[in-house]
Amino acid sequence: MAADKQRKHPLASSFKFGFEGIAAAAAKERNVQIHLAISVIVILSGFIFSINKYEWIAIILSIGGMVSMEMINTAIERTVDMYTKEYHPLAKQAKDIAAGAVLVFAIASVMIGIIIFLPRIFAWFS
Repeated sequence: MAADKQRKHPLASSFKFGFEGIAAAAAKERNVQIHLAISVIVILSGFIFSINKYEWIAIILSIGGMVSMEMINTAIERTVDMYTKEYHPLAKQAKDIAAGAVLVFAIASVMIGIIIFLPRIFAWFS
């Protein structure tokens, strides 16, 4: 019954809301901006070092996952902030866990970048 009362949006609106969310995060969130800037460098490096299609898949998944994780972290932080203005240990824990998830994905992404690019960088300098 509750699902019947929920407002349904046309598919085009769903995409519009998604793009608005991406634009808001890119415009207002420093960490998203940092990840996007690093992504440009990684993509350019991929072209410079002629990485193969499987490496591109890993890079694309890393970039998409990293930016998505930052956006989810931001959504969690904003939701927690909306519900409580004063310090609460559970609010802190929710924010810390979300930030930890971003950190785990960032470490994995860096490891993927090292595996893909470090041998090429060493070869380039030798």
